[in-house]
Amino acid sequence: MASAAEQLASNINFSAFSKATELKKRIWFTLGALLVYRLGTHIPMPGINPEALAQLFSQQQSGIIGMFNMFAGGAVGRMAIFALGIMPYISASIIIQLMTTVVPSLEQLKKEGEQGRKVINQWTRYITVILATAQAYGIAVGLEGSSNVVLDPGMFFRLTSVVTLVGGTMFLMWLGEQITSRGIGNGISLIIFSGIVAGLPTSIASTLELGRQGALSSIIILGIVVVAVVVIGVIVFVERAQRRLLIQYPKRQQGNRMFEGNTSFLPLKLNTAGVIPPIFASSLLLVPATVANFASGTGPEWLTTMTAILGHGQPLYMVLYAAMIIFFAFFYTAIMFNPADTADNLKKHGGFIPGIRPGERTAQYIDYVLTRITVLGAIYLVLVCLLPEFLISATGVPFYFGGTSLLIVVSVTMDTVSQVQGHLLAHQYEGLVKKSKLRGKRR
Repeated sequence: MASAAEQLASNINFSAFSKATELKKRIWFTLGALLVYRLGTHIPMPGINPEALAQLFSQQQSGIIGMFNMFAGGAVGRMAIFALGIMPYISASIIIQLMTTVVPSLEQLKKEGEQGRKVINQWTRYITVILATAQAYGIAVGLEGSSNVVLDPGMFFRLTSVVTLVGGTMFLMWLGEQITSRGIGNGISLIIFSGIVAGLPTSIASTLELGRQGALSSIIILGIVVVAVVVIGVIVFVERAQRRLLIQYPKRQQGNRMFEGNTSFLPLKLNTAGVIPPIFASSLLLVPATVANFASGTGPEWLTTMTAILGHGQPLYMVLYAAMIIFFAFFYTAIMFNPADTADNLKKHGGFIPGIRPGERTAQYIDYVLTRITVLGAIYLVLVCLLPEFLISATGVPFYFGGTSLLIVVSVTMDTVSQVQGHLLAHQYEGLVKKSKLRGKRR
């Protein structure tokens, strides 16, 4: 079955794509939504002095603010209406998913299917508004503390800033949901992806300019290119890697018919959590440091100290980043894949793993294998995300060459291509079914 699907996928050509009208509509909708997002990152907040803001950002773009600007698609550097980006929604999702493991009522809602998912999504939106409001107010206060950035400081500026930034985040959240339901791929991931990709040309140009000026040697630039290619190759290899568990189905009889036993595989991805752990870890590190960076120099001494030790490339930042990646790799894998449910489904359909008793023993074995490969997946995520960061801190290369950004870009690209191929396969299957029905009618 798998070989037949692979053969069919290899036969997909341009003519099949041209006939898939539904797929083309989804692609155009996705491109239009991302264009709206990119336009929003260039609409500035009211009451901001652009020259003073550019000078302030140039002094702090090498730290946490630079990473925040990367995830926001450059909106932070321009203090646009989408300056908060989608990070408050991601933080709210983290909080809700953590609460589902400790609050029985939320865990029960999760098991109620579509209706429970709607209630959980609604609570996620409420928490997003709360987090975005707190961050927006902190940014407004921090901007007022910076010299000449705000044209008319006061409560009116704070109010308009909160309304503008919270409204921008809620619009992005809605836009991401629309892309997921009516477009191609995961909307939230595509929004982050488009923000990173939009900054790549500028980042490459600035790196080449540093080489032309002699600030970076040609050997370092060549080494950066080699590291980037190697990291991309490792990401593609690991994201496609699977641990396949052999599943056997015995002979069974239905009525007067006897069905032969067959075998199949239960695929377990080496990196089940995907790109979620680095995004979650980055968002949690950005929340406390965002306001601290804007208020540096005007706040208390402990705030300045925290800003310094949480700076990009600092040892504490690296340790916390690695620890959060490992935690979320295991946490998100546990949410996405339940060995007990998988074992129960196998038992109901008569499937079993050779040498393993169906039921609880099968669940324990699947959990054992999943834990082992998740360890490898977490180590892979830490290496991919941190090794380039040491290179960045040593050479001063822009953030866009970091492991996190490469992981997001490559993973989202692979996921989007897979979804496009899935739509093309579904379209070809529909065409085959229609042809078979027409032939049956003619006969």
